[in-house]
Amino acid sequence: MEHQVLDVEQRGEVEWVTLDRPDTGNALNDELVVALVSYFEGLRQREEIRIVVLRARGKHFCVGLDLTAGAFSAMERSPHSIWSVQREIARIYLVMRKCPQPIISLVQGAACGGGFSLALASDVRIAAEDARMNAAYIKIGLTGCDMGSSYFLPRLVGASVASELLMTGRFIHAPRALAVGLVSEVVPRDGLEAAGQLLVGDMLLTAPMGLRLTKEALNFSVDAPSLDAAMAMEDRHQSLLALTEDAGEAALSFFEKRPPQYRNR
Repeated sequence: MEHQVLDVEQRGEVEWVTLDRPDTGNALNDELVVALVSYFEGLRQREEIRIVVLRARGKHFCVGLDLTAGAFSAMERSPHSIWSVQREIARIYLVMRKCPQPIISLVQGAACGGGFSLALASDVRIAAEDARMNAAYIKIGLTGCDMGSSYFLPRLVGASVASELLMTGRFIHAPRALAVGLVSEVVPRDGLEAAGQLLVGDMLLTAPMGLRLTKEALNFSVDAPSLDAAMAMEDRHQSLLALTEDAGEAALSFFEKRPPQYRNR
């Protein structure tokens, strides 16, 4: 990609996407917001990309919105202009959840405000030992509920911890984030890429359509009105996948004691 704020490296069926504004703590300026929305929206049509790893260059993952430069700092303070900017940033997290590829976030240093929501909107979070995250909005006179935080956090850590974090703006550090299930793993900073690669490797052993539909089912089931509704989707997905060539290949490879060779068919 041509813009300098987002570095995208394709490694086979995986793209490693790096926030590249290290001098600002990878703060979200107007250019980075547009780049993230454009990238994640484009993934819907790119079946050849199976997994996305989201990471950041420099000391911090993302310190939140950059209020020092660009359109955000110069915007008129009116309900219409603020609403427009708010909705533009919010699109990042909506398209992250709607893209069919699993997103793995590798978080180091600070992940604040909108940067925290980048991690929350991912499917799996791996944290460096120095990672610390907070919903910073309430610290500047706003509600703590912003950029999906009121949706993601209670579902990830429960109502009590979510309320604590949203109502205080407190940082949650890596050890506690692991203890409450906010992150899957905590590793030394220099081990983040290796930990991400191990998870990528396991995901790549799955059938492509099976992996995509697993994300779809998880997204649906988080808000499913009942067990019956969640299982109805599972039944449809399994019935569909059972008829694919990849499912037949999986069964054959099991009996032949060899790795399956999936063809996304």
